[in-house]
Amino acid sequence: MKIAISGGTGFIGRKLTERLIGSGHEVIIISRKKAEQADHSGPATLTWDEIAQDPMRLGGCDGIVNLAGSSLSQRWTEKSKAEMERSRLEATRKLTEAIRRLEQLPSVFIQASAIGIYGTDETKVFDESSPPGGQDFPSRLSVKWEGSANDIERMPEVRVVKMRIGLVMGQEAGVYPVLKLPYKLMGGGRLGSGKQWMSWIHIDDLTALFEFCLTHPQIAGPVNAVAPKAVRQAELGRTIGRVIHRPHWFPVPSPLMKAVLGEMSLMVLGGQHVVPTAAERAGFEFSYTDAEQAIRDLEKEPG
Repeated sequence: MKIAISGGTGFIGRKLTERLIGSGHEVIIISRKKAEQADHSGPATLTWDEIAQDPMRLGGCDGIVNLAGSSLSQRWTEKSKAEMERSRLEATRKLTEAIRRLEQLPSVFIQASAIGIYGTDETKVFDESSPPGGQDFPSRLSVKWEGSANDIERMPEVRVVKMRIGLVMGQEAGVYPVLKLPYKLMGGGRLGSGKQWMSWIHIDDLTALFEFCLTHPQIAGPVNAVAPKAVRQAELGRTIGRVIHRPHWFPVPSPLMKAVLGEMSLMVLGGQHVVPTAAERAGFEFSYTDAEQAIRDLEKEPG
């Protein structure tokens, strides 16, 4: 397949590009700036300006993956929240306009989203049939982000998948380095109540699920990109401590987290128990179903 990835220079985008190229697919990266390449061994790059001037540069693409958007890992001021929303909706709008002008439409469009769409809860279990719930910023943002792809969803030729991504566990990026850091400093422990659910996914499973959704035409609509076994925060913390041989002993109360992180503390103190029903029903097999298994893999020496 020929696949274009917007936001392809970010952590998930880079890992997805590696997987797709390794599987023999052709990849085009959509970015704000033209990549500086010393050779031509990497994927081709298109800028948003180039696509606006000539949408046919996306001609022949079998699939488009939209990951573009300003990072949530920054202090949530009114200005930064506005930019998070603007960047996501603007990217989808530009892609929608370009796709409309193509002579041959892509067969599949994958819109990134987040499990934050369900809101936070310590008792409920959410699958793809669960309605959006919650009035917090991540939930409202995810609803708008998914909704921005509705015009593409109305195109009968294009299959739209809305990938609701959980807490991504990667070695050099994602949530794992953040969770691991206090333990490296001998200060790891329960965050808030410790009872909040953490619905995680190993980066390798995430990129594999993207590829699976690109290549399996029976999949459409919401797909929860999470491992089958969510864990409570305290349990995950104890597991990290056990694997890297550090104590799990230093609790951080919720008021302190809120004072330090502000509204962004919701990403740590809130949580939701999400299950990947759509992926499993479609036959996707996770390589990492257990949090300790995933952490031990991330702790392996590179190579």
